[in-house]
Amino acid sequence: MNTIKCFTIIFLSILISGCGSSNGQKKNDFSIKTNTDKGNISNNSVLNLSLINKKEHEIDSIVYSIYGRKIGANTKLSDFKLGKHAIEATVYFNETKEVCTTSITILHSESPKVYTYKIINEYPHDITSYTQGLEFHNGDLYESTGQYKFSKLRKVDFKTGNVLKNKDLPNEYFGEGITILNNKIYQLTWRENIGFIYDINSFEKTSSFKYNESKEGWGLCNNGSTIYKSDGTENIWLLNPETLTEEDHIQVYTNKGKIIGINEMEWVNGVIYSNRYQKDGVAIINPENGAVIGVIDFSPLKRLVKQHEGLDVLNGIAYNTETKTLFVTGKHWDKLFEVEIIEK
Repeated sequence: MNTIKCFTIIFLSILISGCGSSNGQKKNDFSIKTNTDKGNISNNSVLNLSLINKKEHEIDSIVYSIYGRKIGANTKLSDFKLGKHAIEATVYFNETKEVCTTSITILHSESPKVYTYKIINEYPHDITSYTQGLEFHNGDLYESTGQYKFSKLRKVDFKTGNVLKNKDLPNEYFGEGITILNNKIYQLTWRENIGFIYDINSFEKTSSFKYNESKEGWGLCNNGSTIYKSDGTENIWLLNPETLTEEDHIQVYTNKGKIIGINEMEWVNGVIYSNRYQKDGVAIINPENGAVIGVIDFSPLKRLVKQHEGLDVLNGIAYNTETKTLFVTGKHWDKLFEVEIIEK
């Protein structure tokens, strides 16, 4: 139970309703009634909607929608993404119309499974590295590090810790997460609203891209066709790998509420593994709807590395498809751990 609590934040959703007429004047003739519990509803439920007609207008028709997607008055939520959503009711009456809105929060129907781990190997890791991103590609380990004036992109021999290739970022950039797709390395910066693209062989920067709706750059991963980007909130953005446009997003939620601080990410067998900032653990996320389906408590690992003044949190997840094992480390850790994940 303590582990699950570590990964959940109780989210209180306030149900807000309002109406406006087609000529822009505010009215209070209608409001939307739902079967939610203080705005919250599970994704295995049926959402029931009805209209409160305060002035008893003769209504011609009502159209309900969520972000432009038409829904019925009784709608199963199993195929909807989790998180906060705005519901609209367009009410047609007396040769005019009003649009009423309210908000609901769709929660996951199940609590996350709890996983533990078995350490398979320990490898040396550069204790000066403020690890932000970690990823295997063709058996090689790539790492992005942070901090102004110390941010780097590296290719590392994970067994020895030796740096095989290194590129320093300009002093004004704070390096963040990386991912590799089609022989390109994508690297985020934190608050500079820019990401860099490198040739994987030469480490030469070939292009850059700006962020859109997301305010910051935190973590990256990909599934071979889509790049996923975190920004420190509960949102994970889906990027087109050609244009780097944020085309969609999911919101990360449990059965209790939203999970913020989504940081370094890794695509592992169809799901997303994500560090949470300042938490020595990992959330396992369903990329289709944002549900946290599992949690892994890695906090004991921090006691196995060199204890020093600059020691910081767990951060850095890489899945090696050759060994089918997970590699984890932290900021200013002197060890890289190869682990096997086990369900409790």
